[in-house]
Amino acid sequence: MTCINRRDLGLLVLRVGTGAVLAAHGSQKLGGWFGGGGIEGTTAAMEAMGFHPPKHSALAAGLGEAGGGILLALGLATPAAGAAAAGTMAGAVAVHAPAGFFAMGGGYEYPAFLGFTAAAIGVTGAGRYSLDHATGHVLDRPWVVALAFAGSALAAAAVVGRRAKGQAAAAGEPGDEGA
Repeated sequence: MTCINRRDLGLLVLRVGTGAVLAAHGSQKLGGWFGGGGIEGTTAAMEAMGFHPPKHSALAAGLGEAGGGILLALGLATPAAGAAAAGTMAGAVAVHAPAGFFAMGGGYEYPAFLGFTAAAIGVTGAGRYSLDHATGHVLDRPWVVALAFAGSALAAAAVVGRRAKGQAAAAGEPGDEGA
């Protein structure tokens, strides 16, 4: 008789809960589900927030959240899923950072929490009760963790940096004429 492993069960609960929240959030952006704006509304919002090109940004954010969330919930390609969701949340943190930390005031508390949770799951792995385990961890190797998080960090830094540079140029700050 096999004994249920509490750590693996805890990872399952954390993965499914976090993945479901991310997938729902991303489906608002992509399909307009759950009262979301869909790709058109998200594109307009991305443009207003200073992300360019706005439609590509909307698609990337929606896919990072929905796709990363679904993969996290399934425990499939967990490092890539965690990295994609964490990178996407880095962009959301950048948007909310001027309002401070707490979500009640419009701050970055919520996207930071989702990002850190997704990153922790991606680094830790999905556990025994996952598709990664069922497939022999072919998509959950140390090199996948390193590559996924390095790629996500570089992409997030580029996107957030480009947004900041564009906002500085729009505000007419000195030295940003070529932005």
